[in-house]
Amino acid sequence: MLTHPTRRWLAGIGVAGAFVAVSAAPAVATPEAVVTPYFQGTTMVPDSSGVSRHLTLTADRPAPLPDASVRYDFRALAGKITVAGERPESCTTPEPGVLVCEEVLNLELEAAPGATLYRAVAKPVRITPTDKAKRGDSGTIKIDVLVAGKQRLAHTSRVRIGEGVDLAGGPGTTRSAAPGGKFSVPLTVANVGDKTVEGFAAVFELPRSFRPEDRFSNCRYAEDRLVSCEFDEEIPAGGALTSTLNFQLGKDTMAPTTQSANARFLTKADLEDLIGKTGDAAARAAKPGTGPRLTLRTAPKMMRQADQTDVNPGNDYTNWSVKVTGKNGTDLVAIGATVKGKVGDVVTATVGFRNAGPATLDRTNGDYEDATQTRVELPPGTTAVGVPENCGQQDSGSRWYLCGPGMVLVAGETYTQEFRLRIDKVVPNAKGLVWVNGRCDCPAEFPWTGDIKPSNDKAALLVNPSDGGGAGDGDSLPITGSPTTLTVGVGSLLLVAGAGGYLVARRRRTHFVA
Repeated sequence: MLTHPTRRWLAGIGVAGAFVAVSAAPAVATPEAVVTPYFQGTTMVPDSSGVSRHLTLTADRPAPLPDASVRYDFRALAGKITVAGERPESCTTPEPGVLVCEEVLNLELEAAPGATLYRAVAKPVRITPTDKAKRGDSGTIKIDVLVAGKQRLAHTSRVRIGEGVDLAGGPGTTRSAAPGGKFSVPLTVANVGDKTVEGFAAVFELPRSFRPEDRFSNCRYAEDRLVSCEFDEEIPAGGALTSTLNFQLGKDTMAPTTQSANARFLTKADLEDLIGKTGDAAARAAKPGTGPRLTLRTAPKMMRQADQTDVNPGNDYTNWSVKVTGKNGTDLVAIGATVKGKVGDVVTATVGFRNAGPATLDRTNGDYEDATQTRVELPPGTTAVGVPENCGQQDSGSRWYLCGPGMVLVAGETYTQEFRLRIDKVVPNAKGLVWVNGRCDCPAEFPWTGDIKPSNDKAALLVNPSDGGGAGDGDSLPITGSPTTLTVGVGSLLLVAGAGGYLVARRRRTHFVA
């Protein structure tokens, strides 16, 4: 089974931090990579228990940072806040207002399934207001990443003391539609606190299948994905506002399935903390719509001037569920290869599969597991000297490799990887195997069993065919290109605690193993 070391940095953090870091913060070049730090801003209320924050590092390639420590300088808010390690045994306070936390395990930037960016997360720290903090206090935390005692990266994060409010999302909604069908859902938010909410935002975690029908000017979109909407309206204590969002299911939506989505409501200050100041265009890669504003109207009561923060974020979601009717399945077709060479030659075999549709296979999940696995068996007489980074040897010494293509496999797209094979012995018609959805020692949900035509899940990987034959049992069509960019759950760009993600097709690099 392939293991994903990314779970270490995914734990407790969403994709938002990494995205914002790349979009908005200055990057620092190292000899190995361009590494960008990000530490989310914080708005708190006096006398609260504080918040937990992680420093996130992103890079354009793998980048080990051995013997690393993180220095937090919060002297700008001396006496107003404390910063303490949530694992205090690895942190010290060399002077008042300064915390240094050692990273016992080296920070190593690694990629998630399907991701083009490499990420690492430092140990969490807790920021807590003191009894001297009062509304209106504001300052910064200066953060330095030290490698072997030398400063390598720097970042500054804002901390504010504000007013606490409590936004709550509306009740869950269930709809039904066929692939390509239209549906509408309510967007409802209530103020269940005792203070007026002065403006707010909705950020969305939507599956790829949800295509917005409108392009509102106060909302932002990444390609055809709805990302967020901002509102200036006030909500008095006990009040509620509502509107309607219109969507169309993609024609490539798998059926029958259930597609789930949600909106999360944030105060203006909490949104600024997450993605930067309102005017920071670099932090807002998504583009505003060109249509009219999305307007709100007063909703029936659902339940009972300063920077504001939501003091009870557990209830600020509204959830939607769409039952997709009809039948619309997925056919994954294995792609083999034929290569030739003499003893000592290193040849490249491009293998994988294509999604022949008609449905996209979207298995986005909180465990960040791939949608399926492809087994590749090396032909006899060959040794793999270059293996794609999304593939791993099934067992030490085994001729089998397992490859993970990502969580979303788009109908009509091809997913291939290159194996560099050294020919150690010429074996005529040496035959290996490419097997999409092949058996493996994987979690219970693998292999994926919903393929509508499993007879084409296998293809041959041939070396030195004596008859000039093709790729074998599976798809022998020409292999063209690599997977196109995939956008999934774009709302997770803005959600620090979300199970979705912004995924793009993994860069196909070769890792030399011999």
